[in-house]
Amino acid sequence: MDVVFSSSQALLNAHSGITSHVGFIWQQTRAVLVVPLLRIVLFVCLALSFILFVERLYMGIAIAFIKLFRRKPEKKYKWEPMKSDLELGNSSYPVVLVQIPMYNEKEVYQLSIGAACNLSWPADRIFIQVLDDSTDPAIKALVQQECRRWASKGVNIKYEIRGNRKGYKAGALREGMKHSYVKLCEYVAIFDADFQPEPDFLDRAIPFLVHNNEIALVQARWEFVNAEECLLTKMQEMSFGYHFTVEQEVGSAAHAFFGFNGTAGVWRMSALNEAGGWKDRTTVEDMDLAVRAGLNGWKFVYVGDVKVKSELPSTFKAYRNQQHRWSCGPANLFRKMAMEIATNMKVSVWKKFYLIYSFFFVRKIIAHVVTFILYCVIMPATVFFPEVQVPRWGTTYIPSAITILNILGSARSMQLVVYWILFENLMSLHRTKATFIGLFESGRANEWIVTEKLGDALKTKKGSKAPKKIRFRIGERVYVLELCVGLYLLFCGWYDFSFGKTRFHVYLFLQAIAFFVIGFGYVGVFVPNS
Repeated sequence: MDVVFSSSQALLNAHSGITSHVGFIWQQTRAVLVVPLLRIVLFVCLALSFILFVERLYMGIAIAFIKLFRRKPEKKYKWEPMKSDLELGNSSYPVVLVQIPMYNEKEVYQLSIGAACNLSWPADRIFIQVLDDSTDPAIKALVQQECRRWASKGVNIKYEIRGNRKGYKAGALREGMKHSYVKLCEYVAIFDADFQPEPDFLDRAIPFLVHNNEIALVQARWEFVNAEECLLTKMQEMSFGYHFTVEQEVGSAAHAFFGFNGTAGVWRMSALNEAGGWKDRTTVEDMDLAVRAGLNGWKFVYVGDVKVKSELPSTFKAYRNQQHRWSCGPANLFRKMAMEIATNMKVSVWKKFYLIYSFFFVRKIIAHVVTFILYCVIMPATVFFPEVQVPRWGTTYIPSAITILNILGSARSMQLVVYWILFENLMSLHRTKATFIGLFESGRANEWIVTEKLGDALKTKKGSKAPKKIRFRIGERVYVLELCVGLYLLFCGWYDFSFGKTRFHVYLFLQAIAFFVIGFGYVGVFVPNS
């Protein structure tokens, strides 16, 4: 009996010794490595957050100045309406090419082709070019039939296909430029398959190019037909509000440069060719072309009063894929063009600084990375380390100021600001991942997934209340990455509520709920039956 007792006591002592030893090692590691490292990362994140705040503040002041003094493009540049000449007739109008790239766009092809064919421009001075990369023979036949229908009405429409999808959209646009009739065109307007320009679009955009030889691009604003469709589309509209109302407007007025949105814009053909045409080296061929043209000294004009109807992704999967492309592409382009921009001799040092620092580094890199790492990783982690203090300005003042400046373009959606903050923090997970993939050019860096569109199905839903279906397949309904982050935030919130003193748990619980709601597929899954 004494032997058994002695053995048990020895085991307890050994276990206690091991526990004490492990605890000692953890305390030393914590004090020497973990805490200092956490402080360094926190300092870097706070510094980047402050840089982002300064950028947003500058943009806010600039847009206030533009609105206060009503610096509209028509006042800055010469603009006169196009008129027929009594002697020359319609030949006084420049020849315009309208390109509509599409890929299996069954729901929207009629909308975009119909809108383009209804543009009020002399019929003998316009070419409508439908670039069909569809792989579904049935859809291909429908698109071709639609083109023939408009051609029978006297519209100068061309249905063009190619043998492969090399280069995706950029490849299709580049191939479209090789046809002989394109040489007759001075300008090219581009509309994605879900975009529906108003009949007077060219009448309002082309004069900027005709009367100002230094202008290469006229960009219109997007208007969303399904902004009120669901919470997901409302969140997207709020984000786009800042992009169009502030970023595009300030870029145009202050720097005569902004990123081409890939659609709803008109290019001067000579500027496009001088810049090297369409390249498919990244998933943002539009931004690539804009940067190259900007480095050649060309100016861009954003006309916010000209709006083109389009569609927002109605499912979370489609939106997530779109955001991956839009976050990965710019980072990848920055990697490839940073030195080219820095060594360019055709533009001023100020414009090069604006491109590298403001346009790329702050907006395309910092804005994504710091949001996720600071507010979804580092700040939650500090609840376990009381010796690492996050200053009040980093948790409250700076984020609040950035949020206020971000929603300048979406004042009518102020009531959704809390949901929008949580949603943007969640989306920063995917944007951060995509940014690093682009910077290091790994994995899905060149992945191109066409954004799913519903088109006429939206009208059916609104008009007749079509039944809805919900998708249950794993990968479409359940998002593991979001659930993992949600569990992490929930655990941090519980720990802070139980043992901490930071009161971060209120935010952590709300953010965890947001990750769980998306993770279990309760946002952006209800779509109309086709």
